[in-house]
Amino acid sequence: MTEQDGGTGRVRPPVHRWLWYALGGGLPARHRSWVLHDTTTRTWGVRHVARALVQMAIPTALVLALVPAGWALRLAVVGGGIFLGLIFSLAYMAETTEQRVIKAGYAPGTAVRAREAASIVRQREESMRKRAAAQRRAARYQQRAGDR
Repeated sequence: MTEQDGGTGRVRPPVHRWLWYALGGGLPARHRSWVLHDTTTRTWGVRHVARALVQMAIPTALVLALVPAGWALRLAVVGGGIFLGLIFSLAYMAETTEQRVIKAGYAPGTAVRAREAASIVRQREESMRKRAAAQRRAARYQQRAGDR
């Protein structure tokens, strides 16, 4: 069963399809706009790390279950593997997410352009918020100066 994302037309994939997607598989066309959202939303970096950890879960489980060594060595190997895997994953984060968007049927560069546009909007909103706060502070200062 799929779940609509707040009336936006984005269809969130069910868990089994998301796991396939996290492992690098493609999603059906109805999830196309969700893939773009997933790779361009404000939390796209966190989502990327979550997908990377899912990818590392299988080798981690195999090492913990099958390596004939003490638990300390197994945990050290798993910790080192996760650390190196995350470094590699973060180094290629933009390229990996762009490939997911291309696989969903978008033109190359779509995710980067969408993230840049969203960043500009966020910067403008932050600027307006700071400007309004400065105006409120100035009004309070003027009021206090007038009370003297």
